[in-house]
Amino acid sequence: MGKDNYIITISRGYGSGGKYVAKKLSQKLNIPLLDRELLKMASVASGINEEMFDLADEKVRKKLFFSYSGKLYEGGLLPPEDSKFTSDQNLFNYQAEVMRTMSNDKSFIVLGRAGFYVLRNFYNVFSFNIQAPFEDCVESVMEREGLSMKEAVKKVRSVNKYRDEYVKTYTGQEWWDSTYMDFILNSSRIGRDACVDFIIHYIEEKLGRSLV
Repeated sequence: MGKDNYIITISRGYGSGGKYVAKKLSQKLNIPLLDRELLKMASVASGINEEMFDLADEKVRKKLFFSYSGKLYEGGLLPPEDSKFTSDQNLFNYQAEVMRTMSNDKSFIVLGRAGFYVLRNFYNVFSFNIQAPFEDCVESVMEREGLSMKEAVKKVRSVNKYRDEYVKTYTGQEWWDSTYMDFILNSSRIGRDACVDFIIHYIEEKLGRSLV
């Protein structure tokens, strides 16, 4: 990894404003934000149709692990001639490889995708988990998506469960575990914009230089 580039990984609870924080960081720091873009990039890198990556995500969402081998992420890639080339695990590994390759000389933000674990041993990687009280997340989702309280409660629980399953499936880690995090931030307590400012200030202090 280069001396001047840095990576920010953002994990978040649904309705906590984590995506807002990631977008604001991208704008203020003028570095790219990777979320679903990783699927397209991994598709190009592997030659595998992007729809296969979408399908793998949907399997986690529905717990339909038809092609999941049970092997956790170790960083390796299977060649096209391997029978498990398009397995869910290898698809995840290609996404991880895109992150790892970019980390050599580019600064970027990765939203979700177990980035905190994939890049845990890289220099100048800063990982944050944005959370908020459940009732605040529900209220946020109701307002943003025009849902009833019952619908919002169901969606917050469902999406959070999916995110936990995603991380656990491919890394064996708990989505909310703080082991590889620099900080877990309560966006309701300190404010979403304050989360952005805090993250920038923290990284500037660690790197010893201004970023904006």
